[in-house]
Amino acid sequence: MGQIKVTKAPIEGLYVIEPTVHGDDRGYFCETYNLQDMKEAGLDMVFVQDNESMSKKGVLRGLHYQKQYPQGKLVRVIDGTVFDVAVDLRQNSPTFGKWFGTVLSADNKKQFYISPGFAHGFLVLSDVARFCYKCTDFYHPGDEGGLAWNDPEIGIEWPELTGVYQGSADGVGYKLADGTPLNLSDKDKKWGGLKDSFIFT
Repeated sequence: MGQIKVTKAPIEGLYVIEPTVHGDDRGYFCETYNLQDMKEAGLDMVFVQDNESMSKKGVLRGLHYQKQYPQGKLVRVIDGTVFDVAVDLRQNSPTFGKWFGTVLSADNKKQFYISPGFAHGFLVLSDVARFCYKCTDFYHPGDEGGLAWNDPEIGIEWPELTGVYQGSADGVGYKLADGTPLNLSDKDKKWGGLKDSFIFT
């Protein structure tokens, strides 16, 4: 019991979770999920699907959500470093349209819980990142929506990333501090801004 530290983010529904890490000269051990500890922290969601992705430096995935089957996500990084972001799309929320981001890495072992009603994405800052996440609902093909990662109305401050907004999510001309170009999927280049986004009621 008591193996995690839960910190509420400035936006309701977002939590940074830090496990207790037991290390010695052999390596380390930590519990990455414990239902009882989560419930004690007031987080009683049920997860139904685990996903894992591998991405190279400069890859930005997002910002994604499901419309009719919104997912809560518990995310973490098991190799490398990412900057992870959630944007509030809940119509009646006092923080609608606001964002919160945190660095997740294999070194800090932090996890980030994003409640349903948010758009989510991340930027890879290391040579490679392996990203794992638990979901409270299944993936539903055809139900996915997205939000432009660089919408100036939202104003996400992506670390190490420079470039000039050209009126779309295309990402042309954006690069990391070491010159690595931003790498987006064709789908993520086409998402619109907040004013055109799906809103959770």
